[in-house]
Amino acid sequence: MGYLPPVDWFLAFAKHEVLIEQHEHYSKGSYRNRCHIIAVNGFQRLTIPLRKGKNEQQPIKEVRIAYDEPWQIRHWKSITTAYGNSPFFEHFADKFRPFYMEKRYDHLWDWNMELLVLTLKLLKLEKPLSLTLSFENIPLNAIDLRELLDDKKAKEQEKQLLKYPQVFEDRLGFLPNPSILDLLFCAGTLRLH
Repeated sequence: MGYLPPVDWFLAFAKHEVLIEQHEHYSKGSYRNRCHIIAVNGFQRLTIPLRKGKNEQQPIKEVRIAYDEPWQIRHWKSITTAYGNSPFFEHFADKFRPFYMEKRYDHLWDWNMELLVLTLKLLKLEKPLSLTLSFENIPLNAIDLRELLDDKKAKEQEKQLLKYPQVFEDRLGFLPNPSILDLLFCAGTLRLH
């Protein structure tokens, strides 16, 4: 499960039976602790800093967030700068602001899960979140969205079919597959299914 996953992840979630892998090990270079928003100069990466040990193949539920620097405030400032003038920012900002200005989570899994639950609710994707009971290298009877959370593999695919107006589209053209925040703030609760 990723940090405010890309739009394609939610499109796949809306269309398929999905199991959230809760027994995998942290994967460096993935969207598990980072996302991409669209800012005035293009994609901007937001990365949640992790405590020492992140590269030691820790189980994803044990990965801890580092608070040595004010990353939450920086992320919120970047989000408000990028989307403050978007059509739906005022509608959704108060839902996300507490994650950056009030809440504090010890574990990355908990942070991501709470954001995922909120985002699914805002998107009106009323499907149950199903979690794996053990690690599944190749899930049976479910689509594997883990590749959509791998930065390199996701960029190779760049197959987003859903187009919507973006804040800086006049300067940058349409940029595919940013964080779901882009879709929410720019287009509201478009039906994904």
